[in-house]
Amino acid sequence: MKLKEGKDKFIQAWGTLGSNWGISRTMAQVHALLLVSAAPLSADDIMEELQISRGNANLNIRALIDWGLVWKEHKAGERREFFTAEKDIYKVFRQVVKERRKRELEPVFKVLDEVRVVEGDQKQADVKAFTETITGIRKFATKADKALETVSRAEESWFLSTLMKLMN
Repeated sequence: MKLKEGKDKFIQAWGTLGSNWGISRTMAQVHALLLVSAAPLSADDIMEELQISRGNANLNIRALIDWGLVWKEHKAGERREFFTAEKDIYKVFRQVVKERRKRELEPVFKVLDEVRVVEGDQKQADVKAFTETITGIRKFATKADKALETVSRAEESWFLSTLMKLMN
């Protein structure tokens, strides 16, 4: 397989995975392109390679910067901005876990904390069912959050050895 074909196949697959993980396909494709590029790319390079508009490229680059997966690099004598992605896939994984916790679990905790105390007789079936369900969801979300925090703080060697144990 030629490099171009392999690169295109990887970018398409990463885009599909990204959409399964809740991020846009294009955002994942921009990330994949920057991930496998040897040198930083400009927005024009990204637009040309992925056949996307300037607005789409800029929107997704900014989102990836916000996620902490991509950063700007300046080249001497160039007015354009160039972008590069973190190449260490373990660091990428940790950053994605961190961002997903912030964007998904924290809002859930806020809502659960707001609704877990409702007015009414605790002996009423509806009130009791509601509060028990909310309490159960809160306990589960807390355990999930602690597990994700452990993973995001873990050293690569611990994480990989634990993952390998789980696979065996």
